Amino acid sequence: MTAGALLRPPSNTTTPGLDHAECLALMRLGAPTVSLDRLQLRRIAVFAQWRDEDAVDRFLSDDILGRHLATGWHVRLEYLRRWSRLAALPGLPARAGGWDRDEPVIAVTVARMRLLEVPRFLRWGKPVERQVRDHPGTTLALAAFRPPRTISTFSVWRTVREMEEMVHGRADPADRRHADAMVERRRRDFHHEFATFRFRPLAEHGTWEGRTGIVPLS
Repeated sequence: MTAGALLRPPSNTTTPGLDHAECLALMRLGAPTVSLDRLQLRRIAVFAQWRDEDAVDRFLSDDILGRHLATGWHVRLEYLRRWSRLAALPGLPARAGGWDRDEPVIAVTVARMRLLEVPRFLRWGKPVERQVRDHPGTTLALAAFRPPRTISTFSVWRTVREMEEMVHGRADPADRRHADAMVERRRRDFHHEFATFRFRPLAEHGTWEGRTGIVPLS
């Protein structure tokens, strides 16, 4: 199922109500570069933009891939903000709403790698992966990959405040792994394109490795 979705992801021509979908194989944040945890080809992650919730429900009940995904866990999101942009999602405004710094937030990154920059990206990125994975403000932090060059991260945060303090190295001045990696990316980009998206969680469905209630109550 995962291999088929990686090779032939659903599109707006095959799936009614879908604007765009990224289908990726799961990775464990911070896992050794060469390991089964690093590229879990039997586990799929999908990041998608839909026109309305009815389209999501139809996909989950009527589509083969959708029915498979419906047995897992997913969260429905309200788009709030982006930094940079993806060619695949051209219509998103830079900012679509406001937020309270003490409310839950979900962050998603999607990048198209420069393949010659992968070793350098891993050197700077792996410490950041561990920082996000182990941060007390995250309730779930994942990564995913689609060969040969697309990589994504997904993290659920208890509050916007905790996420922003980690990103900018404000909570612990001695731990600037994320902030320093951003400086290095600006110096010489790892990616052909890269975007970070901020969302408000609206509802979660199913279980993740036996867990429920992953999205904190605001």
